[in-house]
Amino acid sequence: MPTRTRALPPLALSALLLGIVAAAPPAAAAPRHHGSVPLRIASYNVHFGSGMDNVFDLDRQEAALRALHADVIGLQEVDVHWSARSQYRDTARELADRLGMRVSFAPIYSLDPEAAGRPRREFGVAVLSRYPVRTAVNHPITRLSTQDPNPVPALAPGFGEVTLKVRGVPVQVFVTHLDYRPDPAMRVAQVADTRRIMANERRASPGARQVLLGDFNAPPTAPELAPLWQELRDAGPAEGGTFPAAAPVQRIDYVAVGKGVRVRSAAVPDERTASDHRPLVAELALRR
Repeated sequence: MPTRTRALPPLALSALLLGIVAAAPPAAAAPRHHGSVPLRIASYNVHFGSGMDNVFDLDRQEAALRALHADVIGLQEVDVHWSARSQYRDTARELADRLGMRVSFAPIYSLDPEAAGRPRREFGVAVLSRYPVRTAVNHPITRLSTQDPNPVPALAPGFGEVTLKVRGVPVQVFVTHLDYRPDPAMRVAQVADTRRIMANERRASPGARQVLLGDFNAPPTAPELAPLWQELRDAGPAEGGTFPAAAPVQRIDYVAVGKGVRVRSAAVPDERTASDHRPLVAELALRR
């Protein structure tokens, strides 16, 4: 079953937000377009805080994220107290605090610490948002564990969802990281799970707009992704790869939008060093 976090009561939420000095308010209101609300949104595989040189450097990654000027960012390959490669730090919380954003982390793996009394070792996906997170869910999808020497397909967490209200418009933001193996079979199963979960959430909140962010580990024309495009539109630019960052040969990172969301523009920023992927950023218009 998915792990769901409900929003705090209004008074408790107000008190909490007043105590978070680093949490910045949403970006200044932009002009409305034909009754729509603007939203700048991005997806970025952050490679657990390391760049193309495999050097862990959160200062460099903070600068790359800040340069996106995004209201909402979906992150993949996020370490939270995971290992020495990221200095056992909570990279999700640190990046959110540095950027003055809220964070919702959805672990794929949550393992016992290496020493008693230390935090659990976690790895997964996250959403950073300038808007308050009203609810958060960690949905299970089919996976082949990278922590098991003999994995078998099984449901496992790590398909994150947050609900936001963007200037009055309810938005469901999903973030995912699909299987990396050359055999597309696992991605086929994950796409089916994704469509099922998003359809259930549409039925539960029929007025909400939907956006899917993630590293799909396949190009837009891949047959295993084709079912996604029945309900969603790929908001990525026609040109511009995201992987590998130094000299991209393909785009495997996505912003995909559902009904009631218009894509005004999209781009792949020329960021070559902060991760092994480049980010993808899109300007959206949410129909009221």
